Amino acid sequence: MRIGIVLLQDRPWRENAPRWRQAEAWGFAHGWVYDHIGWRTLVDRPWFDAVPTLTAAATVTSTMRLGTFVASPNFRHPVPFAREVTALDDVSGGRLLLGVGAGTGGTSFDNTVLGVPELTPKTRFARYAEFAELLDLLLREDHVTWRGTHYAAVDARNLPGCVQRPRVPMIMAANGPRGLRLVAERAQGWVTTGGEPGASLTPPSGAQLVAQQNAWWKTVEELSARLDDALDAAGREHGTLDRYLSLDSAPVFSLSSMDAFADAHGRAAELGFTDVITHWPRADGWYAGDEAVLEKVAAEYLTPVPTPGI
Repeated sequence: MRIGIVLLQDRPWRENAPRWRQAEAWGFAHGWVYDHIGWRTLVDRPWFDAVPTLTAAATVTSTMRLGTFVASPNFRHPVPFAREVTALDDVSGGRLLLGVGAGTGGTSFDNTVLGVPELTPKTRFARYAEFAELLDLLLREDHVTWRGTHYAAVDARNLPGCVQRPRVPMIMAANGPRGLRLVAERAQGWVTTGGEPGASLTPPSGAQLVAQQNAWWKTVEELSARLDDALDAAGREHGTLDRYLSLDSAPVFSLSSMDAFADAHGRAAELGFTDVITHWPRADGWYAGDEAVLEKVAAEYLTPVPTPGI
């Protein structure tokens, strides 16, 4: 099972660049950034855009894959975003993973900062489905004209196209029935944060925490089974789709201790996930933890990448 890591873009690049180099040297299979204008309590703290951050990350790494976690229609339009995706895939030498999702509702800063009214779940999903379909088309074909409910394109170009053919792998976020059907029809990978309850800044302790943790893993198991059903309905082999699990959507941060990571890693493997994603520990707030645990996890679970020339 491959292990990836999110490096939140809340630090200047001069501070984050060594972390990207270290993540690759440790042997992380993929590195991710959040694709938001601002995120939760970090809205009032430094924050840097996903696309230039991944572009910079591509220049200081050479083996690990790089991904958006996840891009959404909240502020992305498929036509210009397809150009950015093509450029990222080119700069990275074909290492881009395109994580996409529906975007959250009106409580998201991405919506409120743009003055966008809250969408109903039905409308939000319809927009996501159209976003994914048009983006898929733009990354595969040249001279695309499209007139949909939410987006339009007139003779959009895509040359030279993606390095990865026929396009970059699309890793689609989904939990609901319609989203899982969309994954089965269009995606190369599925990523899930599980269901409620999720991680919080001040998780409960003791028996209550254990109960919430077990409840979260139960939702992950149920979602995995529903994905299997969606793949069966689409006539698709289960092994043709990679499965990514965001470990830190659980009530317990996966890098809070070695035991916590071992438990999360083992449970994900038992449920058939091909990939898990953790977060680089922060000093406070979201994903607060000790970087020493990250170093120990890397030493025990990853294979170091040889330094070029050695």
